[in-house]
Order: sequence, then C-alpha cells, then structure tokens
Amino acid sequence: MKRIVLFLATNLAVVLVLSLVLNVLGVGRAVTGAGIDVGALLVFSVVVGFTGSIISLLVSKPMAKWSTGARVIDNPSSSTELWLVNTVRQLADRAGIGMPEVAVYDGEPNAFATGAFKNSALVAVSTGLLESMSRDEVEAVLGHEIAHVANGDMITLTLIQGVVNTFVVFMARVVGFFVDKVLLRNNGERLGIGYMVTVFVCEIVFGLLASIIVAWFSRHREFRADAGSAKLLGSPVPMQHALARLGGIPPGELPQGMNSLGISGGNTGWGALFATHPPMEQRIAALQSLQLR
Repeated sequence: MKRIVLFLATNLAVVLVLSLVLNVLGVGRAVTGAGIDVGALLVFSVVVGFTGSIISLLVSKPMAKWSTGARVIDNPSSSTELWLVNTVRQLADRAGIGMPEVAVYDGEPNAFATGAFKNSALVAVSTGLLESMSRDEVEAVLGHEIAHVANGDMITLTLIQGVVNTFVVFMARVVGFFVDKVLLRNNGERLGIGYMVTVFVCEIVFGLLASIIVAWFSRHREFRADAGSAKLLGSPVPMQHALARLGGIPPGELPQGMNSLGISGGNTGWGALFATHPPMEQRIAALQSLQLR
C-alpha cells in the first residue's frame, strides 16, 4: 500500500509539473484560448489513464486462473505438487512476503506470477515446465517469480502503464485541439472532424512510443527478478541453467495480455524495442557478472 501511495503521489506531482511547464512555455494560455480547460483535461486524462490499468491489476488473479485454466493446489495430490508448494513457501519466507497461491496449468514450459498485493499473489507453473526441467531449475524459476512479487513489479508496471496512458490521452487531445482550432481555423463551439481524426492518430502514435517505455521497464524488472532468484537461492548458477534450458525450447504461449508475466520471451532487431523480456543471452551474462553479498 505504501508503494501505491508514494507512486500515485509522484504521478500527481508529474501531472502538476506538466501543467506548470505548459503555462511557463505559454502553451497553457494558447490551448486555453483555443477553448481547452487544461485542469479538467488533466483530471480526465488521469482518470482514463489509470482506471483501466488499476482494474486490470485488481482482477489479474481470477483472470489469470480463468484464461490459463490454472488449478490452485489446495491439497497436494502428488509428491511433485507437495514439493512445489513447500518450495514456494520456503522462497516466500526468505523473501519476506505472504504465502502466494500456487497453481499448475497445462501448457508448454512457462511460469508467471500476478496479483495486486504482494502478500496475496499467485504463482503458477505449467506442466511442461515441471516435466522438462530439473527441480533445481524449477526452483530457480519459482525464485524468479517470487522475486517479482517481492519487488512489487506487478503494481509498479501497472502504475507506469497508467502514467504513460495519462500522457497519451492528454497530449493527443492537446494536439487535437491545436489542429482543429488553430490550423484548421474551426471557430465553432463544437469540435470538428480535425480534432477527432488527430486524436485518433495521435493516440496510436503516442501509444506506440509509450509502449516502448513500458517494455523497457518490463525488461529491466526481468533482470532484477533473475538477480532476486539468485539471491534467494544463494547462487546464480541454478537460474543460469534454467534460462539456458528455456532458451533452447519454444516458450509456452500465455493468453493475450499476459505475455509480460511469463518467464521467457524477447525479440531481436526493431522488435526488441517492444519486447517485454531481454534475450536469454543477456540475462545469463548479467547473472554471470552478478556479485552476491
């Protein structure tokens, strides 16, 4: 909760700074003269920008269970399930977080963690992961997911998405007003077609640029989670082996919208700008240079 309050306070400060900058540069007066209520637009942008992201976070656990068909292990029915639950409990204790729900779902090798709160998260692994990897490697993957939870990555990524959404909504409408009222000389009380077309185009363009920012943070958090697994296990070697194994097999696909939650991924070339995961080679190299205290 403290993380959420501090982050929201920071974002509010960013919005206020944006408003001041617009006024200092004279943009605020210009858009006000064009008929824009900057304050109301900022509030509207914040509400639109954050509402969807926060709702998605709050329903992330039930949606993940439903979309993947994950079965929560309430009463372990096999030695593997018992080992899985006990391992997650041990890792959660080391990380100082509450015991997450542990689930298994049918699919190719992959794993994910989600949830709005670090003390009531969900950690799920696929049957393909359990069948294709050694227990040391699976433990490293579980450590990676527990590190995500302990770092508050799901919350932070959601709030960052909310921030960039806010800027996309705000700037698209400012440009739309400018085009409609200034360039197209629309002096009518109602906004014209120029506004609607400009906002539509700007939301696409700004949205693509914003997704690059979100993807960069997502890649950064993967490095942190890899390092977190190494610290929880006391050695980076199991995580290196797990990543090397995952790099040699096709990753299990997750439902649309959950790709950033998986253990593996990554693109090359221009696609790397939008990738939620770094290449396996970079992650392994980062672990090799990791200094554990």
